[in-house]
Amino acid sequence: MSAEPILASLMPDTATLHGDDVTIGGVSLRDLAATYGTPLFVYDESTLRSRCREAASAFDDGVAFASKSFLCGAMARLAFEEGLCIDVATGGELDIVLRSGVPASRIIVHGNNKSHDELERAVAVGVHRLVVDSFDEIERIRSLVTPSATLDCLIRVTPGVEAHTHEFVRTGQEDTKFGFSVMTGDARKAISLVSEIPGVTLHGVHAHIGSQIFEVDGYLETMKILWDFTKDDGFDELCIGGGLGVAYVADERAPSISQWAAALRRAAEEVGLDARIRLLAEPGRAIVAQAGMTLYRVGAVKPVTQRTYMAVDGGMSDNPRPVLYGSGYEAFDVDHPLAPRPQEVRLVGKHCESGDVLIDEAWLPSETGVGSVIATPVTGAYGYSMASNYNRVPRPAVVFVGDGKAREVLRRETFDDLACLEA
Repeated sequence: MSAEPILASLMPDTATLHGDDVTIGGVSLRDLAATYGTPLFVYDESTLRSRCREAASAFDDGVAFASKSFLCGAMARLAFEEGLCIDVATGGELDIVLRSGVPASRIIVHGNNKSHDELERAVAVGVHRLVVDSFDEIERIRSLVTPSATLDCLIRVTPGVEAHTHEFVRTGQEDTKFGFSVMTGDARKAISLVSEIPGVTLHGVHAHIGSQIFEVDGYLETMKILWDFTKDDGFDELCIGGGLGVAYVADERAPSISQWAAALRRAAEEVGLDARIRLLAEPGRAIVAQAGMTLYRVGAVKPVTQRTYMAVDGGMSDNPRPVLYGSGYEAFDVDHPLAPRPQEVRLVGKHCESGDVLIDEAWLPSETGVGSVIATPVTGAYGYSMASNYNRVPRPAVVFVGDGKAREVLRRETFDDLACLEA
């Protein structure tokens, strides 16, 4: 964080900073706040499409958008239109992707505890791939699949690689709830069991070592382990998962999707991966994070002995990442995007928690105060998808912007929405 103006590199591709406003996709952020209210998620459709196309061209057919990062019908359709499969991890995610019009043949089903009903629907609709995650699941599959109700699968394996990221989002180490261990022999046993089920076609293995990863070394190590493990199996796919990091604040740097894929392809050549094997991945954050930002309105400013608290009309209910992982963000004043930011505040939400902190040390212009609309960029991933109704706060609306127009893809929840489940 610094007192300098906000970096344009943290903005969506189409962002233009004026003296008294910011436009995204040709649409004024000030006008969006006035029209749709705050808090508000704003996504630049051009950035979303550009990142999807980049992923589709960098990897082989079957590369998937990791929908847990941000999912709604409009996002699923957009990713599909740009050539990606959609990966889902629950029955609810599968349902909304199917409702959006994405064919089942472009859906990949994940999950470490798939229920019988979830598996049954995946088989019935004919998903592109199902990623097998436990021995209990293998038995459920055995009871559901027949020669006429077939299933295409990958086996999720744990390669024993510890990614350099927050411990809560590491998934490739031995001590994890995901997948089958290569080291203990469970992965080899799972491959044998799945291969012998009539009606199942096993295409290869899948691994995911964690999230918000900046260095590619862990992926390269994983590539070598997976190929050494499967080179005699005759598989036609290898999926390296997702987890590519993005820059959230000024001093962070992350590889692009293309740079990540190029490093993986070099590693594939170095380890001797058969050129006929499709190299796949599942980017999510790298597609949606920078494309999105959140608008808030300041409601209170409270100087205390240690610091100044600035409270906005959202908080941990629309962005829980700072509370969960200590994640850093920056902020800027929509009315003064080019101004220096000398005012240091603790940016907090409206929830009944002392830990409801969005940015511990936020820098804003001296003019920013009650009534100001401020924005936190790079909030397109794991904001709306992890949002809650804590303190009975309705979830914000989501708008896509492009070509000078805005379209609401998710409306703001109302108190009636929150009450509709009352028995």
